[in-house]
Amino acid sequence: MKLLRVGTAGAERPALLDAEGVLRDLSGVVPDIDGALLADDEALARIRAAARELPVLDPAGLRIGPPLGRIGKIVCIGLNYHDHARETGAEPPAEPVVFFKAPDTVVGPNDTVLVPRGSTKTDWEVELAVVIGRTARYVESAEAALGHVAGYAVAHDVSEREFQIERGGTWDKGKNCETFNPLGPWLVTADEVPDPQNLSLRLWVNGELKQNGTTADQIFPVGEVVRYVSQFMTLYPGDVINTGTPAGVALGQPEPKPFLRPGDVVELEVEGLGRQRQELKSA
Repeated sequence: MKLLRVGTAGAERPALLDAEGVLRDLSGVVPDIDGALLADDEALARIRAAARELPVLDPAGLRIGPPLGRIGKIVCIGLNYHDHARETGAEPPAEPVVFFKAPDTVVGPNDTVLVPRGSTKTDWEVELAVVIGRTARYVESAEAALGHVAGYAVAHDVSEREFQIERGGTWDKGKNCETFNPLGPWLVTADEVPDPQNLSLRLWVNGELKQNGTTADQIFPVGEVVRYVSQFMTLYPGDVINTGTPAGVALGQPEPKPFLRPGDVVELEVEGLGRQRQELKSA
């Protein structure tokens, strides 16, 4: 299934995109798309059974919000593609690099992204997001870990590189600026993504292709990422993991590096998971 949330920010209602691409209203079946729903097999079964009978929504002028409400935590994996490690001159990590984004960085897939005040190095990163559907605690194998995944989505891990790298401390200062995690348009359930290690990722800035990668290049595949993270923290339904970005970010380009500026337009997609478009403005 392709689950999504539509409407004004803070007042989104649940919806579904059916097999024919028709947008349908889910608000009469479930109150929202969140961790509670993803952990409820009976509720998901009701949605599947009712899909073709749900009221049709007119998508014209209808904002698409983040496909997941009440996100618990966003765990991010850094330097998780071989080509991205090479372009930044970093050694491939021996273990996953873990950092966090606050849930309040999440906006809709086509919402405005704000360039922070004082920023000179705002950067782009297309990523595969993993959405947890079953509590994961000390999972024993990568194969078992995939059974804890409810679905997948497109994430834009916007980053401010000066704040991240040059201002001391951890990466978090460059990762948690407002609007720095557009998510969606859809949450695609795991049954529609048979192999998360066989997805293409692309990103364009002002129409120019910048990133063109594949999840096959991940250093730590999705199952291993979920297994690994579960050794250090409990993952709950509604938690999100951003699994890293392929080569092609501004940080990896020759000088002068083409960091983002107000007025730029970024478009990105992950195969089968939909497409995002954001215009950048000043905070």
